[in-house]
Amino acid sequence: MKFRNPLLIVTDMERSKTFYQEVLALHVIMDFGANVTLTGGVCLQTKDSWKEFINAENDDIVFGGKDSEIYFEEDDFDQFIEKIKNIEDIQYVHPAIEHKWGQRVVRFYDPDKHIIEVGENMKVVCKRFLDSGMTVEEVAKRMDVPIKFVNVCNR
Repeated sequence: MKFRNPLLIVTDMERSKTFYQEVLALHVIMDFGANVTLTGGVCLQTKDSWKEFINAENDDIVFGGKDSEIYFEEDDFDQFIEKIKNIEDIQYVHPAIEHKWGQRVVRFYDPDKHIIEVGENMKVVCKRFLDSGMTVEEVAKRMDVPIKFVNVCNR
């Protein structure tokens, strides 16, 4: 058995495709109208077709839960933050923060209130710490990762 794709239910396919293309630079791989596959394996499905698939009523499908997210990593986190500052209608779960292990992240909603997290690439975090003068051992401790991971990032 193989895991294939996450599937997000959307109310407006065109609006969602535009959001994922403009904000996250994903591209349409396959477009079947009610179902679209984007780069990275993210799939979008219209609410109406999904209701039919699972034999559900309108009220059975609820948006805006805070129980999951889809996660992306970005090498140039600062550039990404500047980019989304200029996009209207971005609703933040929270602005950019730095977690205790040093990774900077931002969380926001897509048009249907699915949580999107964009985090700084962990290898970039490691390099940032090494470039600041920290030793391999200090970086491993700060990030709570094995020294082997830090050494791989240092190559």
